[in-house]
Amino acid sequence: MVLEKYILAVITMHPDAGIAGLPIFYAKDEQEQNRLANLLEAILDGIAHKISDGVYIIVKH
Repeated sequence: MVLEKYILAVITMHPDAGIAGLPIFYAKDEQEQNRLANLLEAILDGIAHKISDGVYIIVKH
């Protein structure tokens, strides 16, 4: 079985979000969150998606 689409990381401003099982990066504000999302997109060769206010995921398509 080959996984073609999967979540690589989560970037959040909410430490109490209850996210588990993935690499989680915590940002102190929206500016830092955007910076982390852009960096992780490039480093992980993925795409950043804003799920809700304060939560981004990096996905491999």
